Amino acid sequence: MSNLETRPSEQVCGAGSGTGVELLGSREVPLGGPRALTVRRTVPQRRRSLIGAWCFCDHYGPDDVAAAGGMQVPPHPHIGLQTVTWLFAGEILHRDSLGTSQRVRPGELNLMTAGHGISHSEESPADTAAHPRPPTLHGVQLWTVLPAAAKDARPEFEHHGELPTAVLDGARVRVLMGSLRVAGTRLASPARTFSPLVGAQLDLPPHTVLDLETDPGFEHGVLVDSGEATVAGTPVPPSDLAYVPAGRRGLRLTAGAAPVRALLIGGVPFDEDVVMWWNFVGRDHEEIVAARRAWTEQVAEQADGTTAYARGAAGRRFGQVEGYATGPLRAPELPDVRLRPRRRPGR
Repeated sequence: MSNLETRPSEQVCGAGSGTGVELLGSREVPLGGPRALTVRRTVPQRRRSLIGAWCFCDHYGPDDVAAAGGMQVPPHPHIGLQTVTWLFAGEILHRDSLGTSQRVRPGELNLMTAGHGISHSEESPADTAAHPRPPTLHGVQLWTVLPAAAKDARPEFEHHGELPTAVLDGARVRVLMGSLRVAGTRLASPARTFSPLVGAQLDLPPHTVLDLETDPGFEHGVLVDSGEATVAGTPVPPSDLAYVPAGRRGLRLTAGAAPVRALLIGGVPFDEDVVMWWNFVGRDHEEIVAARRAWTEQVAEQADGTTAYARGAAGRRFGQVEGYATGPLRAPELPDVRLRPRRRPGR
């Protein structure tokens, strides 16, 4: 998924500090156009820009695809990150400049590693007799920062249809990224990661308590999708995210009268300062400027105001996505000030 804000702000990413549970509210961001899909963004924000290596969390739906058009995100570029597509309902078709064309459904994982540069599109597939389109779209889109040693890696794409799952006292835990111990058993996702982290879906029936065995070296975030949830003794409304600092050997989630669905993310506090602007994660101003210039050179403006790929785009840094109905996205204008990474507190 792309950040489609026309004036994206610089996000200076560094881990925070604290000792208690911190509630992070969301802000609504439309993903382009009059029938835009609206997402609720909890990360990044000024109060907290990273949770482990997780640097972006958009939560959307449930949306009526017929009424709203679902997800329609034209080809756009990424550097220095991984994109994680996870659905609660519906279906998304991913295409990228590696030649990938892959649908993802609930319980499956689409994982794209941008590295030095990749471009992709995401859309709700067309409704056909052979393949009826699910009526509802509901899920999350997440990004993780690649550490400096891997930020220029060769781009890759992975799809995983089966992920490790466990049931504990009626609650279900499915690990999509990294690993997590559940009732003494380590569940490890087959997805490739570049730093110690975890991502898992948690489903609790009403009046259920789930005690997770968490790594004390990890900080964690719990995004509540639905239900009456309490995280480490703190009530968390739907669409809010509870941040839990490192140091805990366990994390308790409690469901009230309604069943709870939540997403756990976490990892070792990221010890590198980075700049995130638009769809790029870099280490300094020059890196972001170079990536934007490279993408702009691949996008040709048409006489009717639309875009197309410039000649030879397929052989350039971000490649070319085949099969999407419209041309690629334009890059927004950079701010008038130099993008500067800052040191996180305590370093």
